[in-house]
Amino acid sequence: MNGMTRAASTLVGAGTAGLLLWVAAQPNRLQTGGYWAAYGIVAGAGLVLAVSQLRGRGGNPRGMFLTAFVPVLIVAGWVLLAMQPNANWFRDHVVRWSSSIGVLDVVHDLGTWLGVLALGIGFTFGACLEPLGMRRRKAVAPSAYDPATSDMPTSAEQAEVGDGATPARERTERTMTSR
Repeated sequence: MNGMTRAASTLVGAGTAGLLLWVAAQPNRLQTGGYWAAYGIVAGAGLVLAVSQLRGRGGNPRGMFLTAFVPVLIVAGWVLLAMQPNANWFRDHVVRWSSSIGVLDVVHDLGTWLGVLALGIGFTFGACLEPLGMRRRKAVAPSAYDPATSDMPTSAEQAEVGDGATPARERTERTMTSR
């Protein structure tokens, strides 16, 4: 992707992400369904930003998934679950576990940035798609067999004949002249 193409795709990605952030502000986030709809849309905006940065054949998608996306999903997902507006089984357990391991204050502090956490989940997942299924091809050594030159006479045969004609060609020429 050259500089201008990447700049244009970034502009389109940022515009689309902005539109998605506006759409995410519409659901009622005080209800559990609206809460997850809004933050799912924000995660989609992050995915749009990441996809706009695709570069092609570089990167390691599995390594990116395991070392970047999974930890981001666990930490940001933990905070998103703990900060749900209505109590449910998931929220209650995450809050209790957070309190038990002494990170409840950190979870509440990070809860201020729920939209950014959701955006980060989407962006990190999109960054895992960088090579977009392209695999690097191994360099293939040139083959010793070349069909175009395999039927040509060897240097020794050419030197023996002198005029470059092969013995098979001479026989064919003799047969044609004798008729």
